[in-house]
Amino acid sequence: MKIIGCLFVGLVVLSFAVGPVFAESVSPEVAAINAAKEELQVNINIVWTCVAAFLVFFMQAGFAMVETGFTRAKNAVNIIMKNLMDFSVGSIAFFFIGFGLMFGKTNGLFGTTLFAMSGVEQGSGWNWTFLMFQTVFAATAATIVSGAMAERTKFIGYLIYSFFISLLIYPIFGSWAWGSLLDGGGWLEKAGFLDFAGSTVVHSVGGWLALAGAIILGPRLGKYGPDKKPRAILGHNIPMAALGVFILWFGWFGFNPGSTTTGDSSIGYIAVTTNIAAAAGAVFAMITAWIVLKKPDASMALNGALAGLVAITAGCDGVSPIGALLIGAVAGVVVVLSVLFIDNILKVDDPVGAVSVHGVCGVWGTIAVGLFNTSSGFFYGGGLKQFAVQALGAGTAFVWAFGLGLGLFYLISKTIGLRVVPEEELKGLDIGEHGMEAYSGFQIFTTT
Repeated sequence: MKIIGCLFVGLVVLSFAVGPVFAESVSPEVAAINAAKEELQVNINIVWTCVAAFLVFFMQAGFAMVETGFTRAKNAVNIIMKNLMDFSVGSIAFFFIGFGLMFGKTNGLFGTTLFAMSGVEQGSGWNWTFLMFQTVFAATAATIVSGAMAERTKFIGYLIYSFFISLLIYPIFGSWAWGSLLDGGGWLEKAGFLDFAGSTVVHSVGGWLALAGAIILGPRLGKYGPDKKPRAILGHNIPMAALGVFILWFGWFGFNPGSTTTGDSSIGYIAVTTNIAAAAGAVFAMITAWIVLKKPDASMALNGALAGLVAITAGCDGVSPIGALLIGAVAGVVVVLSVLFIDNILKVDDPVGAVSVHGVCGVWGTIAVGLFNTSSGFFYGGGLKQFAVQALGAGTAFVWAFGLGLGLFYLISKTIGLRVVPEEELKGLDIGEHGMEAYSGFQIFTTT
């Protein structure tokens, strides 16, 4: 027995001595395979994130078509130019300063301002991809403002506020909620705030800036009569607006699934929740309009689809498909009631419903995470903690974006001017601001 015991002990000792040698003999092959897998996954992530970024960029065309279709023909060139230039000006501002404020190691109000040049340039190929993906998100926040301020804003004023939105306002709030996606870290995300793809970070921030701009500008000429009741100022091309909505819906499959920044199986699931919420938003907005307005209004149904998309953006990765349907359905109802409330009660002229779609429904989608998230939502036994954190994030976005927006637009209005003169507004901004017509030979001028 002693001999057997000694042999056993010897084998154990030998295994410890020889094991590392054996492991080292096969580790180069295993290491090579693992390295190849890692490199392949990194490249898949880069390709998917780039494709998603390109889809989100295409949403600029969607916004341009929606805003152009919902407004009058005499301002079509102006709206196209604004959607072109807010992306162009915003890309430069975000590259040089905004990206560093949002994702730098010392990001926040006093961030590393030239991180985009000094940090990303020295980084990996992934950093360039991430920069591109975040640039198109910043441009989305800026372009939301265009619709609410359409048909009466000076072009130079628009360029200036678009620059500052991408330079400062959007990136700083973004750093609070998303900073840890690269090198930073924000106080909202540390508190547990969840906004997967930007119901608040992108859409509510843009929506509250749009509300501030519309308030400072005042309504379009002829929008409210002597009795203070709103008058309908019809868009000139609803088919164009519909095309824009379909483009936006298509682009949202980059916006939400792309926010994984990872080429894995979660993409399909997020695409499903995104789509079902958009569909429910369109259906329930149509039903609500049919009840309230007595007709299945096309513009309301189109905005309902966008409302569902905005609302699901915060929780698309963490809610069930049924939860997504409910979130989209509520958004469809809310957007119709909000448009009517802002138009009739607040007397704020928002030609395309941008405040309702992005601001109001962005808030709903954000707090809905506190209800429907399958891990921490109230309806899944998570209590009210997540709901409270979501409300804190949504409220902070309102105070930050609306407050700074009021200050920025007021300052512009008192310096270079924010609104065109009445004569230019009546004739149309295409001729007054750009010296051309969108539909040469077919232009029809009106006095409203």
